[in-house]
Amino acid sequence: MRIINLPQDIIPANQKKEESIIFHPFIATGNPFTGKSILHTNAVSLVMTGQKTMHFANKILKIKNDEFHFLSAGNCIASVNMAGKETFSSILIFFKNEVLTEFYMKYADLANSIKNKYSVPNESYVSFKKDAFVANFITSLNLLLADAKSISMEMKTLKFEELMLHLLERYPAAILSFEASGSRDLNDMEIKRAVESNITNKITIEELAFLCNTSLSGFKRRFEKLYGTSPSKWMLQKRIEFAKHLLQHHGEKPGEVYYKVGYENHSSFSQSFKQIVGVTPKNYQQQQLNVQQ
Repeated sequence: MRIINLPQDIIPANQKKEESIIFHPFIATGNPFTGKSILHTNAVSLVMTGQKTMHFANKILKIKNDEFHFLSAGNCIASVNMAGKETFSSILIFFKNEVLTEFYMKYADLANSIKNKYSVPNESYVSFKKDAFVANFITSLNLLLADAKSISMEMKTLKFEELMLHLLERYPAAILSFEASGSRDLNDMEIKRAVESNITNKITIEELAFLCNTSLSGFKRRFEKLYGTSPSKWMLQKRIEFAKHLLQHHGEKPGEVYYKVGYENHSSFSQSFKQIVGVTPKNYQQQQLNVQQ
C-alpha cells in the first residue's frame, strides 16, 4: 500500500502546489479502495456522493454526504466504500495553518467575543451537518471549478472566509475547537489512546504505527516500553477477551463476532481464538452455557 501525499500527489501538474489554499474536486468509481495518506496541510472534506472512512491515531471518522469535516494535518488511512455503481465525489479544500491564523486576525473582534462565551477543548477533527447555506456553498464551488480558468487566490480566500464566517455564527463552539496542526511525534498518553481506541478495528500494527507518525520498529519499541509486551500479542489478547465477553454475556453467534473484534473473516478469528482459549468460539460458548445451566 503506497503512501499518498496530500495535496501534492493528487492535484494537476499545472496547478501550483505551494499555494496556501487549494480547491480540488475528487471523483472515484469502481471498486472500494483503502490507502495511506499524509495530509501535509489541513483540509475541509465536502463529500457530495458516497461515503468514506478515515482512520486517524485516536479517532475514526465516517464521512457521509450529509456532513462535512475539518481535518488537521497528519497521517491517516482512508477507505472509500462504493455501493453498487455509486460514484464517490467530493470537494477538498486544502489550507495551510497561516490561512487560519490570518482569518482569526482579520476577524479578531468577532472571534474573541465568541471565545469569551465558550470553553472548548482543542480538536484535530471537527464535523458539521450540512445546512442550506453549505449546500449552496458547495454549488458555488462546483461552478467555480467547472470554469476552465484558474481560480485566483483572492477568490479562494473569499470563499474560505465565507465558510468560516458562517460556521462562526452558526456553530461557534465547534469551529473554535478546531486546532490546525502538523505531523508530530505523539507522547506516551497519545500513543496509548491510539492503541486502545483501535483494539476492535481492522487495522494492522504497521498501519497503527503509520497513524502514530512513527516507524514500525520505533512503534514496537515504544509499545513494549508502555505495555511490557509486543503489540501483536497485546492486541490479540485484548481482541479475544472482547470476543469472549460478546459470546458469553451477549449471546452473539461466533459468525457474527469476528468483524466486531477486528478480523477480516471467521476462519482467522477462530484460529486466533483457539490459540488463546484452547477451544473454538462455538465450543467456548457452549461450555459457558452448560456452566450457567
